[in-house]
Amino acid sequence: VQLVESGGGLAQAGGSLRLSCTASGGTFTSYAMGWFRQAPGKEREFVAGISRGGAITGYADSVKGRFTISRDNAKNTVYLQMNSLKPEDTAVYYCAATISAPYATTAPAYDSWGQGTQVTVSS
Repeated sequence: VQLVESGGGLAQAGGSLRLSCTASGGTFTSYAMGWFRQAPGKEREFVAGISRGGAITGYADSVKGRFTISRDNAKNTVYLQMNSLKPEDTAVYYCAATISAPYATTAPAYDSWGQGTQVTVSS
């Protein structure tokens, strides 16, 4: 499955952004989806995951209560709504697809990745 992210950009601290990731070339409902991020000089880290049907979600402690992952299977799209942004949220954000259930929290478990979208939060 091919994944394309969009929606990144520049935001002020306390602001919001919504990322989108659209899938093609596969059966979207066969995959659980995840969002990861990677800041300069740091390892890629799990941000949020969602099960195939969307009923089960999970978040990293650093974003819990601020970020919301959702999916629209009719549109083959997964979203990441990011509120109350902080400068430490600055990173390249990637969406990824996995056959693991209900989702996975480690990067090697994911089979397909998008190209990434830059999110920059200014203080």
